[in-house]
Amino acid sequence: MARLLQAPPKFHPSEWDIAARMQCASTEALKSRSERMIAESQRLLNEIEKTTQKTQSDVNKKLEQRQEEIKFWKQELSNRLEEVVHETELLLTFKTRLKKSLESCKEPLVIAQKCLLNRQRRVGIDLVHDEVEHQLVKEVEILQGIIALLGRTLEQTDEQISFVSPEDWIDFSNINVEKADKQRKNSLALRVLIDGILSQTANDIRKQCEMVNAAFRNRVKEVKDTKHKLEALLAMVMDETASQEKNIAALKQAIADKEGPVKVAQTRLEARNHRPNVELCYDTAQYRLISEVEEITRNIQRLQDALAEAETELKALSRQQLSLEEEIQVKENTLYIDEVLCMQMWESVNINNF
Repeated sequence: MARLLQAPPKFHPSEWDIAARMQCASTEALKSRSERMIAESQRLLNEIEKTTQKTQSDVNKKLEQRQEEIKFWKQELSNRLEEVVHETELLLTFKTRLKKSLESCKEPLVIAQKCLLNRQRRVGIDLVHDEVEHQLVKEVEILQGIIALLGRTLEQTDEQISFVSPEDWIDFSNINVEKADKQRKNSLALRVLIDGILSQTANDIRKQCEMVNAAFRNRVKEVKDTKHKLEALLAMVMDETASQEKNIAALKQAIADKEGPVKVAQTRLEARNHRPNVELCYDTAQYRLISEVEEITRNIQRLQDALAEAETELKALSRQQLSLEEEIQVKENTLYIDEVLCMQMWESVNINNF
């Protein structure tokens, strides 16, 4: 109990002094460290602030650059998209032109084929492989070639349209822009090609149509000229037939006219054969009667020979008349086919530039 109530030990003044100095030293050291820490922190803050500002400045600059790039590409994409839309519209217009041109080829092709079929109905010597048929066959070949060419070009146009479709270029990149430029150039080249094809094919068809028209005109004129010559020959044959018929009638009449004199002469000879006795002699009168009978008989024979020859000639003239009439009908048939059926159809052909 006594130990519990004992007073705590007291320190020596020197110890107190040491303890006080230690507190001061410890405080000063702590203060010095704190100051250094504050200075270091301030330096660090300044450094970090500068770094942060520099980084922020760089980031802002990069963001601004990126924004400018985005604005640039956005404008580029907008321009390209506008160009693509415009090019697509142009290609669609050219596609329509191709379709119209392709459709316009069908009518002249059908007409040319109908003309060839109609001309198979020519008859006789007129069923000939003439210049008209040659040009019509060439027309069919040209039209079929043009139809095939326009069909291939139309397919190529459809394919090119799919390459420049705006839907395919919405998510543009730099590479896509380059592709768009390439396809736009391809599209421009294709449009130039289509223009050339449409112009050339229209000129080719127009030129060949004129060749067919010229062949038809020349052939119709040739057939008409031949028909007129045949008609002139027919008129001449008919005139000659009429003359020959008159000649035959005259010969027959002459033969008939000689029947009386020959009968008279024969009757006289017969009567003189009944002369009596010595009177039954060949006197001058008898010789003259005999001569007359022979002469008349000979003349009748000559007339009959002439009649037979004239009748043969008349038959030949009749055959020639029939032949000429048939040939004129052949020419009329040819003219109907070429001038009425074919040329009227051909004149309806209208070649347009699309």
